[in-house]
Amino acid sequence: MKKLNRLKWVVAIAAAFFVGLVMVSTTQASTRSQGTDWSKFQGRYPAKAYKSDEFSIAQLGGSYGGTLIDQSTYNTQVSNGRAQGLRMHTYLWYGIGDNQYNAKNMLDYYLPKVKTPKGSIVALDYEDGASNNIERNTKAIIYGMRRIKADGYTPMYYSYKPYTLAHVNYQEIVKEFGNKSLWIAGYPDYQVRSTPYWGVFPTMNGVGIYQFTSTYKAGGLDGNIDLTGITKNGYNGKTPTPSKPNKPAKPTNKKSVDVTYAFHQKGGNWYSNVKNFGSGSNGYAGAPYHANDLLYLKVNHGTIKYRVHTIEDGCWLPWVKKANKNDTVSGVAGIKGHTIDGVQMYYTTPSGETYQQAYYRSQTTHRTGYLGTCADNGTVSSYDSWAGILGEPLDRLQINIDNHNNF
Repeated sequence: MKKLNRLKWVVAIAAAFFVGLVMVSTTQASTRSQGTDWSKFQGRYPAKAYKSDEFSIAQLGGSYGGTLIDQSTYNTQVSNGRAQGLRMHTYLWYGIGDNQYNAKNMLDYYLPKVKTPKGSIVALDYEDGASNNIERNTKAIIYGMRRIKADGYTPMYYSYKPYTLAHVNYQEIVKEFGNKSLWIAGYPDYQVRSTPYWGVFPTMNGVGIYQFTSTYKAGGLDGNIDLTGITKNGYNGKTPTPSKPNKPAKPTNKKSVDVTYAFHQKGGNWYSNVKNFGSGSNGYAGAPYHANDLLYLKVNHGTIKYRVHTIEDGCWLPWVKKANKNDTVSGVAGIKGHTIDGVQMYYTTPSGETYQQAYYRSQTTHRTGYLGTCADNGTVSSYDSWAGILGEPLDRLQINIDNHNNF
C-alpha cells in the first residue's frame, strides 16, 4: 500500500485506537492466516516473507485523481504467488475522492483485467484525495464495492482508522457488505513484527483483515492477518464462476416504482402532481420560466430522501423524508419565498430486490433544454451529484425510478 503521512498519525495511534474488540486466545489466533500485500515496490516475482504465509493481495493499478495508472508487476505477482501456494487477491488504488464518474471509468477499465479467481477479494484502497463531504465519499465507495460484487468478486474497503473516521461513514459500508468488509491498518511502531500487537488494534465494526505492520520483515513489507477467513473466498470451491467473466448478474426481483412530485411556484400555488414523466404539460413538475420555492416528492415503494439548494440561503437545506404539502417544515423541501436552484435525491431499494435508483433532470429559467441527467450512484456522466445550476432558478424537473436511464 501507499503510506501517506503515517509517521504523523502513528504517533497519535494510542489515542485513536484502543484495546477492546479483539482479545483472542492462543487457540483462536493459531487458526488465523497471515499474509502480505504487494505493489510495484516488491517487484515482479516477490517471495513469501515467511513459510507460514497463506495469502497475498497484489495491486492491479488504480485511479489517481482520474488518471489511471497500471501496475506492470500485477500479472506476474499473481501467477508467482499462486505457484508458491498463496491465495492471491487484488486491490486497486481508489483515489477518486467523491467523483463517481472517475470511479466508473476506473472500474470499467480494471475489472476485466482482474486475474484472481471469481469470489476472491478486490479491495479499494481509499487513503488519499477524499472530499470534505462524508456522504458523497461514502456513496462513491459503496458504488465501487457494488460494482465489484456485481462482477463476482468479494469487495473490501482498505484504509486506516483516523482517515476513515474523518472522511467516511464506514458503518454504511458494513451495513451493506457485511461484518468482514473492512481491511484496516494500524501499527504500534516501525519495528519488524511477524505477528500482530493487539494493543493498537483498530476497534471498528466489520474488520475482516487487520494490517498490523508495514515492516513485516527487514526492509519493509505490509503484514496482514485474516480475522474471519475472508481470504479463502474464491479458493474454497463455494463461489460459482459466471458463464461469462465480469458480467453483472441479471435483475431477478425488479419491482415497479412510481414517483409522484410537484413544485410550489414562488409567490403562487402548488402545481398539479406529476407521476414519473411523460410529455407535454404532464411530463414535468413546474412551468417554463417560473421560479419555485417548495418541492413535494414521494414513492410508492422503497424510500426516498430529497433536499434543495436555494439562492437566498446559498446552501443545501436539510434532507426531507416525508411528503406532506400541509407541512412546510418537514413535509416538503424548501422555504417559501426562497428560490430553488438545485435538487438532490437518493432512492433506497428494499433489501433483496433488484437495485434501482432515481434518474432525474432539470431546466432553469436562464436557458433552453434539459441539463444532464443525474443518477444516485453516478453511473450517468454529466450532472451526477445534483440537478440544476447554482444561481439560476430551477423551473422544471423530471424524475424516474428504475434500474436504467430512461431519459
